[in-house]
Amino acid sequence: MPYELFRDQGHACLMFSDLSNEGGEAVQANQFLIVDGDHGAIIDPGGNLAYSELYLGMTRHFPPSRLSAILASHADPDIIASLDRWMTATPDAKLYVSTLWERFVPHFCKPGKTTGRIVGIPDPGMRIRVGRNDLIALPAHFMHAEGNFQFYDPVSRILFSGDLGVSFVSGEGAKQPIRSLNPLPRGMESFHRRYMVSNKILRSWARMVRTLKIDMIVPQHGAPLAGAAVKEFIDWAEQLSCGIDLMSDANYIVPN
Repeated sequence: MPYELFRDQGHACLMFSDLSNEGGEAVQANQFLIVDGDHGAIIDPGGNLAYSELYLGMTRHFPPSRLSAILASHADPDIIASLDRWMTATPDAKLYVSTLWERFVPHFCKPGKTTGRIVGIPDPGMRIRVGRNDLIALPAHFMHAEGNFQFYDPVSRILFSGDLGVSFVSGEGAKQPIRSLNPLPRGMESFHRRYMVSNKILRSWARMVRTLKIDMIVPQHGAPLAGAAVKEFIDWAEQLSCGIDLMSDANYIVPN
């Protein structure tokens, strides 16, 4: 069953958190359905491990064949490896992905399936119409992918943050919002120190998102951040040393 992040006046945001081989070898991953009136979009629909259950779970809330948009924060397998099947299931949906990845993601599909259906998101981002409202693709480059976007929903005030804000919990645990970062959730510090490229990037991101009204930050792995945890996370990320900040010649030695 999905976790309802938001619902009001015909606008809903649902999170599916336990479809990716729970207890198996694959990393836990969240998939998201946005419904506005008679229109719908999915964010980061995942790989083939999640496809069948996500498709069936969606049918209780919105007909998958009527989706108008598939949004991919970047091009990793846990984000969009099921693209071939979604191209079949959603004949009218466009795939929105960074221009850096628009010629790579067709490798997930049979020849010709993506022809005319990929919209490259330019580096500065863009607005994507879903029903009566826009979702905003926010630049999040190098967090952790070279061409990377987060998706902000002004109606629900939810920032779908991709790999930023990750914590290590089970699919069921992901349905319990984190409301304080004291203590830090399990895995959050180690993940961000390795997967985010530098503190410079995080500082720029923090300056950008402080201009938005955000009630919830919802990552692709782990639990949503809500309440006081939203500001706490932005402040924490802004000062975090990570990625190339921590690397030196000692990390680049030919193995014995």
